[in-house]
Amino acid sequence: MEGNIQGNINLVGYGLSAIGGAIGVGLVFAAYINGVARQPEAQRVLQPIAFLGLALTEALAILGLVFAFVL
Repeated sequence: MEGNIQGNINLVGYGLSAIGGAIGVGLVFAAYINGVARQPEAQRVLQPIAFLGLALTEALAILGLVFAFVL
């Protein structure tokens, strides 16, 4: 019985981490869009940084999924 409760709490924790990842991706691309809107010529510099931010944010969300199932 107690193992089932612990599993449910882990899934709630993953849900919260997924929301954090979604907010993080939104903030990364909001900053990217603002930067390109202010200086369109800086798009080539800002685009790889935005994709790196996306990758790191999503990696943290996937790491939360792994910890939800492992722990």
